[in-house]
Amino acid sequence: MEAALLVAMKRLLLVGCLLVPVQGASAKTPDIRCPSDNTFEMRYCAGKSGEQSEGQLRQKISKQQFNQWQDATRQVCTKAYGPYKDGTIYPQLVVACDDNLNRALLKEFQPLGN
Repeated sequence: MEAALLVAMKRLLLVGCLLVPVQGASAKTPDIRCPSDNTFEMRYCAGKSGEQSEGQLRQKISKQQFNQWQDATRQVCTKAYGPYKDGTIYPQLVVACDDNLNRALLKEFQPLGN
């Protein structure tokens, strides 16, 4: 009798576990609007835009040129926004600056048909 009860409890536990929704499977991406009004979304949007411009730039120039460009833009942007270094907005300003400079260079390729 005890063995049958134990088996029944195990089955019930297994069925219960299968009925509990898994968080990862039901999680959805939050609705983020770009441009945005809150800091979290502004940082997300700036990061996505920066990733996009970096990807496009990588297709236009060699890896060595891209690395040199990235070093130069980071130095310029770090210097330009140095007064904000201790503020919470600083990382976003630097990412946006990098993105703006990337897009300026990408624009230079347009008249060349590249």
